[in-house]
Amino acid sequence: MKKLIKNGIVVTAADTYEADLLVDGEKIIEIGRNLTADDAEIIDAKGAYIFPGGVDPHTHLDMPFNNTVTDDDWETGTIAAAFGGTTTIIDFCLTTGDDTLEKAVARWHGKAEGKAAIDYGFHLMLANLDEKVLEELPLLLEKEGITSLKVFMAYAKEFQADDRTLFRAFKAAKEAGALVMVHCENGSVIDELVTKALAEGHTEPIYHALTRPPEAEGEATHRAIELAHMADSQLYVVHVTCAEAVKQIAEARAKGYKVWGETCPQYLVLDQSYLEKPDFEGAKYVWSPPLREKHHQKVLFDALKAGILQTLGSDQCSFNFNGKKQLGRNDFSKIPNGGPFIEDRFSIFFSEGVKKGILSLNQFVDIVSTQPAKLFGLFPEKGTIAVGADADLVIFDPEVKRVISAKTHHMNVDYSAFEGMEITGEPISVLCRGNFVIKDKKFIGQPGSGKYLKRKKINQGALQSPTAATV
Repeated sequence: MKKLIKNGIVVTAADTYEADLLVDGEKIIEIGRNLTADDAEIIDAKGAYIFPGGVDPHTHLDMPFNNTVTDDDWETGTIAAAFGGTTTIIDFCLTTGDDTLEKAVARWHGKAEGKAAIDYGFHLMLANLDEKVLEELPLLLEKEGITSLKVFMAYAKEFQADDRTLFRAFKAAKEAGALVMVHCENGSVIDELVTKALAEGHTEPIYHALTRPPEAEGEATHRAIELAHMADSQLYVVHVTCAEAVKQIAEARAKGYKVWGETCPQYLVLDQSYLEKPDFEGAKYVWSPPLREKHHQKVLFDALKAGILQTLGSDQCSFNFNGKKQLGRNDFSKIPNGGPFIEDRFSIFFSEGVKKGILSLNQFVDIVSTQPAKLFGLFPEKGTIAVGADADLVIFDPEVKRVISAKTHHMNVDYSAFEGMEITGEPISVLCRGNFVIKDKKFIGQPGSGKYLKRKKINQGALQSPTAATV
């Protein structure tokens, strides 16, 4: 059945205007004023914004880590994402030392199939790039439509790659038309600081932040940037948290380096003091890189506004406080790293960015939807509202006030990182490829209806002007 969405205010990265939208099947087929369609379901969006569905470029669902597994799987995680206005996620497929890349990707398909309620793709994580992997990599990327690789500069026990592997990843990505995403922290120095802190008897959650200083992020960001430039390749810095890293990205982009950056809502609204909460409550706020001192928040917002950072990922990686976070009660280094953010990314950014006058509506859409769609080979099917685009749409009430709480969220985790925070704005209905996933704030979608997205290769020509605010 066709759907006719009437009387809403359409917002894209470029325009804001009143219009009706006619959806037929999975696509938007007409945009105009006073549209009619005898055989269509009519949805009245009066007083609401109509945004393109959010594209979350950074999630970890059903992911093993720190001797445990994240508590949101592909069903609970994607349903929560839909409630929050996100219609596409790109999750990180992890490889292990004894895996072929193909086996790792098949394992991730198995996690998602039959569960994902919205559309999705995979980034491919690399810890090893020996000759065998280098031979397999381009064939797999072509077959699976994967156009992004992930390399960690931290987590020595699980994921950390050396500089040679990182450099090889940049070279291989350039040839394959892919974008390299890097977790930028100096893992070796951090491990030394952690060992020293524990030897001195410091076990509390605050030491997670104190042993991962912003200088360690800034140094690693600089190193990744220079290695990418030496390889004549392109770099996407994930979850930027601090002025030290922003400075490196800004300087590189001013030189014309092909560098992009992402931050996350938690770094915009929470600060390091949360890790000092008593009775081990600070463990709820342990993720990496850690929360920073409050003055970094303005730096991050300014960088988003100026186009130095381009995207907002959630870095969804949820572990229950009762049980899993408690694994580190006597040793902060054993607290599983990560938090629940997938449901709140879109609305927090609207409330804190748009409603507080920092960002325009168009900048908001660009950052939460359009830029990630462009950078990761999904545009123009995703990330915009246009004739021929997928009908991924969020009907959004911009005036409703609400309080975020674990009592009302839909993530499968027993706390909210944003508990008690009052925000303005909420998705009312959400469509993914023309089908309601959320309707009038109720889930009416179907687990398993999400589609795996084979993505387009990175267009080198589109990556030549990094000083511009858009790709």
